Amino acid sequence: MQHPASGRTDAAEAASWQWDGEAEGAPVAPADVIGGGRGDDDGRWLGRRRLLLGGAGVLAAGAAAWALGRSGGDAREPAPKPQPTRLSGPAPLWSYRGPEGMTPERLGDRPARPLFLSRAGLQVLDPATGSVLRTLAVDAPRSDWPSDTDLPGLRVVVSGDRLFTASPGHLDSRHLVEPAAEWSLPLAEELGTSATLFGADGDIVFGRAESRPFLGTGNLFAVRYPDRAVLWSRASTGAERPFSPATPAGGRIPLLDTSTGGGRLVLLETATGRRLWEVPTEVGLGWAVADEQHVYVPRHPGAVRALRVADGTPHWSVEPGPADSSRCLPPVTSGGTVFVPRDSGLVTAHALATGERLWDVWLPFRLDRRSRPLVAGGLLLVPGPAASGVQALDAATGEERWTFRDSGPGVDVWSLAADDHRIYAGHDDVLHALPLA
Repeated sequence: MQHPASGRTDAAEAASWQWDGEAEGAPVAPADVIGGGRGDDDGRWLGRRRLLLGGAGVLAAGAAAWALGRSGGDAREPAPKPQPTRLSGPAPLWSYRGPEGMTPERLGDRPARPLFLSRAGLQVLDPATGSVLRTLAVDAPRSDWPSDTDLPGLRVVVSGDRLFTASPGHLDSRHLVEPAAEWSLPLAEELGTSATLFGADGDIVFGRAESRPFLGTGNLFAVRYPDRAVLWSRASTGAERPFSPATPAGGRIPLLDTSTGGGRLVLLETATGRRLWEVPTEVGLGWAVADEQHVYVPRHPGAVRALRVADGTPHWSVEPGPADSSRCLPPVTSGGTVFVPRDSGLVTAHALATGERLWDVWLPFRLDRRSRPLVAGGLLLVPGPAASGVQALDAATGEERWTFRDSGPGVDVWSLAADDHRIYAGHDDVLHALPLA
């Protein structure tokens, strides 16, 4: 079925930016808020004497504030910013405004609870209320950290209810809600003292440790964190790297190996470090994602190839139309369906077993690598630019269910996470909890 990108209008799309309390027809505070004097009961009119007294009071207050500032007194705290209002879609259960803009691209896999990651740290929010449960300090990214990135080293790894970071010679684990459950695991000296974490696969955290950073040599390693055991480690030239974000599936993770001069796609077993298979590929391969049956890679910018997990042989491909010059983005799989987004805004659904196209939809906005769709509660949720919102499609048919937009101005692409009851959708410095039902 086809959903055209144009021709859809509603009142929400025509609305201008608007904060709570600024809606047309909202009650207006009386102009006369100081007792005494004569005037109408609604306080709209001020007598001449009171106007003069009021003006003198304003001047006196202004002079006092100027004098206080000149004398080094404490300035008043700025008024808190109002929360954005809903322009369309489901009403948020709560909305949280962070201290500054989010950096969700620094997270590995999607968290299963509301997290607000920024340069100021990681705010862990209560799923029911949006209140801050804990604030965890994490290293801030460098100033030129790109938002559309394929850098292999993730700054923050979250798995289950734990945050993992690396300090010199240690793997550190902090619990998201229980401070007493934190620990630091010393890594063997022969592994290296400077570690970079790539991601987690279930209860396994993996990364690379180096004795002399930036030389491109070191050891790949994996730690099973419930019993704090180093499962394996092996020498690496630095030419092996997981894709970012790392997407392990079923105890396996795809890597890119450029150690031989040409590119090779490798499937690694995360519990043992063993290479299951490798196939030639392009050195500049930008992404690869895995599920229980396939590893998906771009055959060229406009096409996706599904390789069998068992041996890396090609199974099926999604090819562009004759006049289609769009670029395929990493697919998302759920159940027996593979969803392939394109930067043009086209989303196609394919049968996992055969690659047969099931439906296609044109979204009213373009996509890029930051636009990571999410499947939850029978919906395919596709994040767009800040002003475009999040569009929810029926995962089985492609029909539009709703589009959520808020009035908060911003420049970032929406980010998504979900648990069994709520969708966590945010952009810039705000995060909303939406009902999943």
